[in-house]
Amino acid sequence: MPAIASHSVLLDLTPQAAWDKLRDLSLAPHYVPGLTSCQFHPGAREGVGASRRVFRKGGQWLDESVVQWQEGSGFVLILHRASDGAPFPFREASFSYALQAESEATRITTQMNYSLRGGRVVEWLLAKAFSNVVREIAENLKAYYESGRTQNAEYSQALRV
Repeated sequence: MPAIASHSVLLDLTPQAAWDKLRDLSLAPHYVPGLTSCQFHPGAREGVGASRRVFRKGGQWLDESVVQWQEGSGFVLILHRASDGAPFPFREASFSYALQAESEATRITTQMNYSLRGGRVVEWLLAKAFSNVVREIAENLKAYYESGRTQNAEYSQALRV
């Protein structure tokens, strides 16, 4: 059974406005900490099968591919390194974004499901760190979607170079 880290925030956006931003997979570097850029793999840019490579400082990269897509309400990405499966320390990992209307606003829930190569003890040791990352992504996404200002210092620096 995989471990789960989840966080939810209320966006001051209508569900349609939130979905219009969320469906644009190229926006992740604006709110995911540490990303410096994003490149799409050939093929679809949204929907099941869409896939991107995200980059971090120092040339580190990770592939994220859409495996579930619910038009208007969210999607699930699996995290992998090309065809080699999940990156270390993960045995498997996915990240989901889910929208839910709340009156004129929209609740977004970010969630990471994962299992680690070190088993339950390692999952227990790293659970707080993963929860903090998932929370930071949700909070940064909220700030970026509502203000239009990039929340990721590494991406801001990469844009200036």
